Amino acid sequence: MSYVDEVMAKVEKTYPAEPEFLQAVREVLDSIRVVVDANEEKYRRDALLERLVEPERIISFRVPWVDDKGQVQVNHGFRVQFSSAIGPYKGGLRFHPSVYQGIIKFLGFEQIFKNSLTGLPIGGGKGGSDFDPKGKSDREVMAFCQAFMTELYKYVGADVDVPAGDIGVGGREIGYLYGQYKKITGLYEGVLTGKGLTFGGSLARTQATGYGLVYIVEEMLKHMGQTLEGKKVAVSGAGNVATYAVEKAQQLGATVISMSDSNGFIYDPDGIKLDVVKEIKEVRRGRIKEYVDKVPTATYTEGKGVFKLPCDIALPCATQNELDLEDAKALKANGCILVAEGANMPSTREATDFFLENGMPFMPGKASNAGGVATSALEMTQNSMRLSWTFEEVDAKLKDIMVGIYAKVAGAAEKYGMAGNFVAGANIAGFEKVVEAMQAQGIV
Repeated sequence: MSYVDEVMAKVEKTYPAEPEFLQAVREVLDSIRVVVDANEEKYRRDALLERLVEPERIISFRVPWVDDKGQVQVNHGFRVQFSSAIGPYKGGLRFHPSVYQGIIKFLGFEQIFKNSLTGLPIGGGKGGSDFDPKGKSDREVMAFCQAFMTELYKYVGADVDVPAGDIGVGGREIGYLYGQYKKITGLYEGVLTGKGLTFGGSLARTQATGYGLVYIVEEMLKHMGQTLEGKKVAVSGAGNVATYAVEKAQQLGATVISMSDSNGFIYDPDGIKLDVVKEIKEVRRGRIKEYVDKVPTATYTEGKGVFKLPCDIALPCATQNELDLEDAKALKANGCILVAEGANMPSTREATDFFLENGMPFMPGKASNAGGVATSALEMTQNSMRLSWTFEEVDAKLKDIMVGIYAKVAGAAEKYGMAGNFVAGANIAGFEKVVEAMQAQGIV
């Protein structure tokens, strides 16, 4: 049995109840097999893969807080500090009922390679809670965030671990978390990113993941001899990533025809009116179905279906495993020429394999949604330097990083005889930097 297969078998035996983590590990190990096989003796001796797939540290804690009725509630909190080989742990906090240790491990493992691809000195980590901010008052969200940080503060710091936002954690939550960290520690430092502009945040951070996604799509199209001008784009999700992917795609001449939330999706053949979506989702925190009340020419459909719509480009920006094999087949049948992930692992393994087997250009999330964490690292830089860059300066750096990621991914795939396989290219390029750092630092 090869070293890769040995390690995968061990992980499957040890963590049978963590399917998302197993999916992420399997996809990475399969992709880097060609590199591992060429160095099998050395990697096996140093247990390099075993060290790669096991987090350096997992912190699990309870979060008691009081709701508006005076009832004490208890949630679970997690922080997985996966790899510090190339820098302090960096990765978001997710507040969602689906959160458990396996989800956080999957996200943290992906973050190692995503952060490596940015070229910036940041390691991989992730955290969160099964707390659901939906339907909670501002006071309840504040109470939870303060209780969460009262435990988490012991394990984070500007040069140790720098969390950011993710699903369920936006500017409001980051503000409450930062305020509590500052109160407990007395430190005014860049311990969180995604902060408000009045207390150390970076311009363009809000837009970064969505904009970065479109910048890498633009680069993919450029190498195909095409542009975004006139393309029909299907987007899933209605959160931060989806919103700003829509915005940038529209700025570059595309027609975005869809958005969605956990209940269903809207289809607007004339192009999504983003001002309407922002008012619904960012101001009133409503549901996407309310869009058709304002735009009667659009339609709303309960449940899944975004990727059954005829489109040129598909951008899954909602959540993990939302795009399945049936969706992938529908996209190909309907003439889709490119798929790029805005969320973390939104395509199932079967869908990913279908895209690769059928020669459809497909960019995995660890490359295409790296713009958010890249700009978080730029926020860390500004905090360390006590500087604030303009929107244009940050946006230009973001675009350069995304163009650089495309070059690394495409170059690694070509180097190992898999030209056009951006999944393998992303994993190999991310892995090579991390493994070199691990070997240089000894058995730690």
